[in-house]
Amino acid sequence: MDPRHSAQDVLRCDLCEAPVPPMYCDICHIKLCLTCVGVHLSDQSKEHKVVLFEKRGSTPKCQKHATKICDLHCKQCDIPVCILCISSGEHEQHKKEDISKTLALKKEKIKEELQELEKMIYPKYKEAATNIPVLKTDARKHHKKLTTALKKQGEAMHKEIDNVIQKLQSEIDAMDSLHKAAIDKQEKAINCTITEIEKIIAEIKALLNSDDFYFVSDYNSRNAEFRKLPAQFQVTLPTFTPREINREHINQQLGSLSKLAITTKEHHEHGSPTKTSGAEFSPIARSLIDEPLILTDINTVYEDNNRLCGVSCLSDNEYWTRGWDNTLRLYNLQGNLLKSVETISENGARDIAVTQNQDLVYTDSKDRSINIVKDTQIQSLIRLRGWKPLNLCNTSSGDLLVTMVRDGNKQSKVVRYSGLTEIQSIQWDDQGNALYSSDISAKYISENTNLDICVADLRGRAVVVVSAAGKLRFRYIGPTPITRKPFKPHGITTDSQGRILISDCDNHRIHILEQDGHFLRYIDNIGLQDPVDLCVDSLDNLFVAECILGNVKKIQYSK
Repeated sequence: MDPRHSAQDVLRCDLCEAPVPPMYCDICHIKLCLTCVGVHLSDQSKEHKVVLFEKRGSTPKCQKHATKICDLHCKQCDIPVCILCISSGEHEQHKKEDISKTLALKKEKIKEELQELEKMIYPKYKEAATNIPVLKTDARKHHKKLTTALKKQGEAMHKEIDNVIQKLQSEIDAMDSLHKAAIDKQEKAINCTITEIEKIIAEIKALLNSDDFYFVSDYNSRNAEFRKLPAQFQVTLPTFTPREINREHINQQLGSLSKLAITTKEHHEHGSPTKTSGAEFSPIARSLIDEPLILTDINTVYEDNNRLCGVSCLSDNEYWTRGWDNTLRLYNLQGNLLKSVETISENGARDIAVTQNQDLVYTDSKDRSINIVKDTQIQSLIRLRGWKPLNLCNTSSGDLLVTMVRDGNKQSKVVRYSGLTEIQSIQWDDQGNALYSSDISAKYISENTNLDICVADLRGRAVVVVSAAGKLRFRYIGPTPITRKPFKPHGITTDSQGRILISDCDNHRIHILEQDGHFLRYIDNIGLQDPVDLCVDSLDNLFVAECILGNVKKIQYSK
């Protein structure tokens, strides 16, 4: 074999195969030794541009005239131009400069971008990331301190206060979960941005080593995007205040637990940070828009004989649905059916929800079960006795909240499950009155960002909102005066701002409340028909299931 053609051979002239050719034709894309340069230039059938091999790619071909090279750059049009472009008159009044000067200026600008990323932006993100372990450690210590104080007071009160202890412990754990979730969210955002910056730095370094004009010109700066660090939060930690034991007022005497308050701190390029307070970690404030928009309108297989009854977001692009039949269906935003799963009992699912692990859970009222779907395998988690499960939702702590009715429609309640264990039951108000109507009608449920538990009680014609401890906060029975059919709430969901959204099926509209129950506005001007169930994605886009039409609408109502 000729050693000149070895896989490990050095670069050679494309005309005579002389080793290490020092020249390159940017038009013909061939390597040339010094001897062959004159031979190559003697071919006058087309234009040539011979440059040093290291400068190859620095002379672009004209995008309009393939046989011409561009020696100038039109500053007004921001494109390379050849002699034919100039003679056409198209750029006659435009300012032009040498292409090499333009390339040098662009690379200098990119170099400045790299310096800012490496010396200013990247170190700030790295510094922010180092604070995360400290926040986690402090959160664990304070949680342990609260729990210790609570247990010490609880031991003094013996069995009479066991129930109160359990409720307050649930509040501590719920706030601790919210605290940790806020820290984890901050850590994830910072680390994702760090990874992105590292990637961009590597790409810019590769770009600076290239003399390919188009490759350099395609660079788009993202430095402005990273100059402002993500919102940092400050925490007002809850405290436990014990009181002297008084058996006559045991609930009040145990002590009080203050709320967990997390505030965001925006970092600005200049000046001091701006603080915004809130009860939950909410780095992005989204306000309601005057005219909601239908982003997507998806037609499903549901129709009159199998009406659409429920929808639950798996992601921003995928959602589960349920109807009257025994099949659970996963769709994407293009309306494609991605997966179908039949219930193990062959009964229709009473309600569906997606867990933090992206698994689907559903209730089966006929066989009194709560079930989980992993891929296409179904496992029965809980089977009730004397009660029938109705609707359910997943919580920020990973618990399940389930509405249920007693056999014979005698009583209704909300039960919280941690794994397979019942840890809370909510049924009565402080006066011993039932919180929810005692029948098998729909009682959709959702947890708010402040940990309130919101139930849309169809038969009771009210939205019932209780605190995480089960104390009644308010009832919403619709705004007054009522100008249409009576308010019959169906689906319910909450968004990142703590707003409560309720489907009013008979009146073909959505009610929006703030977290304390004050009516804000309707969504009723975009042609909704029989909205029965709701959910929101991570960007607060609203998914609405239309019962009779069988459509799922994705709606933007905030920004």
